[in-house]
Amino acid sequence: MSTPLITEPNIALADEFYEALIETHRDLDEAQSHMLNAKLILLLANHVGDLDVLREAMRVARKDI
Repeated sequence: MSTPLITEPNIALADEFYEALIETHRDLDEAQSHMLNAKLILLLANHVGDLDVLREAMRVARKDI
């Protein structure tokens, strides 16, 4: 049974997370930054592991682009 995609704010210490994300990209060129994002997405997708949730996340992310 799939767990629904959580779209409401749900990150503990959101400011600290954002700072860590920005720091992770520090000193990377654009191609390296894109590679880091791709690897991070795949790692987190593997952690989620639920294809229905991942498809919903892709749909929501693409909306209005």
